[in-house]
Amino acid sequence: MAEASSSSSALSFSVTFRGTTHSLSLLPNSTLSELHARLEELTEVPPSLQKLLWKGKKVVGNGDSDDTTLAEAGLKNGTKVQLLGSTAKELSGLKAVENENQRRDRIMRERALKPAAKLRSTGSGPITSFSSSSSPSLNYRFHDIKPLEHLPNPASALALLKKLSEDPAIKHVMQQHKFAVGLLTELAPHEHPELLGLNENAGQAIKLRIRTDKYDGFRLYADVRRVLCHELTHNVWGDHDENFKRLNSQLNREVAEYERSVKNGTHHLTGGPGYDVYEPSAELEAEARGYTLGGGGSSTNSSLDTQEERRRRVLEATMNRLRKEEEEIEHSCGTGQPATRT
Repeated sequence: MAEASSSSSALSFSVTFRGTTHSLSLLPNSTLSELHARLEELTEVPPSLQKLLWKGKKVVGNGDSDDTTLAEAGLKNGTKVQLLGSTAKELSGLKAVENENQRRDRIMRERALKPAAKLRSTGSGPITSFSSSSSPSLNYRFHDIKPLEHLPNPASALALLKKLSEDPAIKHVMQQHKFAVGLLTELAPHEHPELLGLNENAGQAIKLRIRTDKYDGFRLYADVRRVLCHELTHNVWGDHDENFKRLNSQLNREVAEYERSVKNGTHHLTGGPGYDVYEPSAELEAEARGYTLGGGGSSTNSSLDTQEERRRRVLEATMNRLRKEEEEIEHSCGTGQPATRT
């Protein structure tokens, strides 16, 4: 008799999805399929895409085939459940992006298979050929840029992604290291709350967390660009091992060096005015000045030596700061796993 009474008492629990909490009351012998169906009514997330998390447990929705009861799944009164998943509308948008990427890849493959076009010479010299391989700068770039249209203010997101793709320092390191990326896009904070960046298939797509958690703005450009350097490193190395750390440190150093050279007039910007040029902060300058200069010999080029030494100290301070920030980025990267430490 007590068992029948227990099975007839409804369970009251809550399910939170993208900041909205839904209070539910279902019998303990209700199935997970019933719960998935109810959540689809509330959130428009199909059962097959629903992921439920509570107290360390995870249940992946699988349509109408899951006859596990709520009691068997471990749901109790007062349980707080987190729902993750994409709606059918969002999924169709992602499918459209995927189809477009496939179409672009097919066109690129067809172009690569075409023979080089012959050009007639108007002079007495030999006939020459031209192909896209003669212009490597056209290959080492972001071939497509797309924001997530289902998120707020996609126009601003697109502008930020374009700024990253046209950043002179980023273009410089991509040319230097022959990096090519098929698609540059963004990560939705509510779908990937633990990630800042993701590199899929060594450059097929790079996804960056460009928005704030509350969708009330965008993250600092410098922070997003550092994550981009991190993900570009995954074009070469998958895991966060020592090879990865060396190359990633080199990319950050080259970005800082490039922008210092731009400021000093030894490089010319190709993107025109209006781009952020690296300027060490007052805190960084103070940190750099804290280094003790070595040696004490006299030199006829003492002013030049001082300027060069100052440049070296600022760069070293910059790299020390970047290394600390890189450790934080590594823990929020979805591409590789941290190197094993013994």
